[in-house]
Amino acid sequence: MDMELEAYLRPPEMPMVPYPPKVITLATSGKMIVRQVDRDAVPILLEAIKPTFEVARDYYDIVGVRLYAELLGWYRYRVRDEFCLVGQIDGLLVGIVNTRCYSPELGMSLHTLAIERGLRIGAHLFAAKMEYSFEYLRQEEVLITAESPIGFRRWMIEYGLEKRDGQHELGGATPYALTRELYFRNKSRLVAGERPVPLELMQVAEREIIVASEEDILEKILGVKRREI
Repeated sequence: MDMELEAYLRPPEMPMVPYPPKVITLATSGKMIVRQVDRDAVPILLEAIKPTFEVARDYYDIVGVRLYAELLGWYRYRVRDEFCLVGQIDGLLVGIVNTRCYSPELGMSLHTLAIERGLRIGAHLFAAKMEYSFEYLRQEEVLITAESPIGFRRWMIEYGLEKRDGQHELGGATPYALTRELYFRNKSRLVAGERPVPLELMQVAEREIIVASEEDILEKILGVKRREI
């Protein structure tokens, strides 16, 4: 009976073409691999997110707990049609983004979490998930809302998004939309990266998702050593 109920509780899944990985050269000359991960990667991602729960700066706490819940829901088959991309430098996890496909035509951008600050990692990963939505999933529009001032500047202002009536799936502030037209208008300015990824770089990324220590994660986010706070 339990297995029968589990089959009922699991939502149907929309077929999604895979996101082709790419490499982005950062301002430091570091090479960030952006790639899609499946459910098997979720437990290690959750470990990386946990330290953000106590960081109020730039609303990392609310972004962290929501992203944790979204990924856990996906892992437990309680969220429909979600995808997740990660950024890695030499295998080290530096950022996570996710989106849920509300329908084949409409995406719900969920969260963007940059673990390494100051290198536009969040901006690059956000652009990558928009690239996936529009160029590979062929969606017509992605709804976006912001939970922090920096998010509003990065997405609503930088992309020139269009206001929409109603609510985003996350609730909160007024929803905005990135349309196909806006995406392709902004693509050359905001979407970076090269394909294919050199084999040696891809092998390092796929071998292991390395999570920094809690101390290092908090230092990267806050910009100071935790003991100095």
